[in-house]
Amino acid sequence: MLKILWIKCKEAAVSVFPVAIIVLLLNCTPIVNFSLTETLVFACAAIALVFGMALFNLGADMAMTPMGEQVGSGLPKSGKFKLLLIVCFVMGLGVTVAEPDLSVLASQVKEVIDGGTLIFTIGIGVGLFLVLSVLRVVFRLSLAHLMTFFYLLLFAIAALIIESGNASFLPLAFDSGGVTTGPITVPFIMSLGAGVAAALGDKHDRESSFGFIALCSIGPILAVAFLGLFSSGEVSYVLPDYSVENGLGLALLDKILHTGKEVLIALLPIVAFFFILQFLILKLPKKRLLQIVVGIFYTFFGLVIFLAAVAIGFMPIGYEMGAQLAAGSPALLVGFAFVLGLTVVLAEPAIHVLNKQVETVTGGAVSKRSMLIALSLGVGAAIALSVVRVIFDFSILYYLIPGYFLSLGLSFFVPKLYTAIAFDSGGVASGPLTSSFILPFLIGVCAVLQGESKILLDAFGLVSMVAMTPLISIQLLGFRAVADKKLREHIAMRRILGADDKQIIQFM
Repeated sequence: MLKILWIKCKEAAVSVFPVAIIVLLLNCTPIVNFSLTETLVFACAAIALVFGMALFNLGADMAMTPMGEQVGSGLPKSGKFKLLLIVCFVMGLGVTVAEPDLSVLASQVKEVIDGGTLIFTIGIGVGLFLVLSVLRVVFRLSLAHLMTFFYLLLFAIAALIIESGNASFLPLAFDSGGVTTGPITVPFIMSLGAGVAAALGDKHDRESSFGFIALCSIGPILAVAFLGLFSSGEVSYVLPDYSVENGLGLALLDKILHTGKEVLIALLPIVAFFFILQFLILKLPKKRLLQIVVGIFYTFFGLVIFLAAVAIGFMPIGYEMGAQLAAGSPALLVGFAFVLGLTVVLAEPAIHVLNKQVETVTGGAVSKRSMLIALSLGVGAAIALSVVRVIFDFSILYYLIPGYFLSLGLSFFVPKLYTAIAFDSGGVASGPLTSSFILPFLIGVCAVLQGESKILLDAFGLVSMVAMTPLISIQLLGFRAVADKKLREHIAMRRILGADDKQIIQFM
């Protein structure tokens, strides 16, 4: 076990240290100047982040993925299809209600919408779309057609929201799709989808294993959009305390305990449902069950360390870095945002879970390396474009409408497998490090360039950008694969047609 943990630590170090090195090197230039305390706290947080990610990845392999696969494949095999749909709805609702990132989102709009109402409504959206994901596999529905329909519906609602004067809801609505697919729910939902596809889907249809995250991401967006359509009043935003000192001393212990409580609450619905199903239906052997229990503990402690390190070290540095860079050259700011996006996606824990499943399901046809390159380029472009939006102060819809039309249009020209992987990648890429490091960075930029009053409109919406650009980059990867195949076929045909009769006779 220690050997496996050491391998996971090395993999996590390769993911986290590029981000940390870029920040620390930037501190050695005249552009950014962090205090000694901030530098030391950030360095310690980076080391803790490596250990936390390693524990989380090990726990996901041992517990979260097997649990999802057993639930997804065990219930259909038992012939209890209706029970599977009920479990999916309740699981989607319960896990979403307990998601820590969603509580943060709800606190931003509590002056307009009751936090409990918002969280419960979003939970219903996730539960319903998780059920829809299962039905898509059973009835062989096209993911591209479903996504096209729901995004057209979403943009129609967005137009009505703008007409009603509640445009402040739009960035929050689109961001809600990213915060609900957190590091706990992603491995479970992805493996649940793989289990359902194996039990109910076409064994030769690799696309059916993906698309669950994609559909579960659009449900919350529609839910918040509907709330915005029927709400009135201005959404308030209060700039939080981003000082490093706020996370030291007794506050450090409070932060760890608070994070542990949130992670425990988020894990409990999944674990409780799994053991109820284990007792009633699954009946897994004790050895397998013990491995899952150990994996749950690894997942818990890994995620607590990961989230606490991000909140204590990465969030304050992200805000301070954005505020200081905003005072310099806009071109340098945009360029740095792109480089930051290239590296930060490597540190998202759920990305590695997705890449492993993609390589397994496709039999190596889509490699981890090609996935990481496409995702890095997509997220880098998303963060750079978000900075441009803050500088020039325009609506998020100027990006989202053409971006989603392009991504949905590509879905009709690339293999279905790439489309399904791309839409899942969008939800996974917008993980905790994006909302806890990149978003404070953009808030710092916006606070300096546009003022605090514009933060809700200009800084928020970043998560939706990070969720959208992988849809394009991954599908372009598929488009290139199709183009290369056709080019090879064309060259082979030209060689055949260009050969003289003598060569053909000799060959025969």
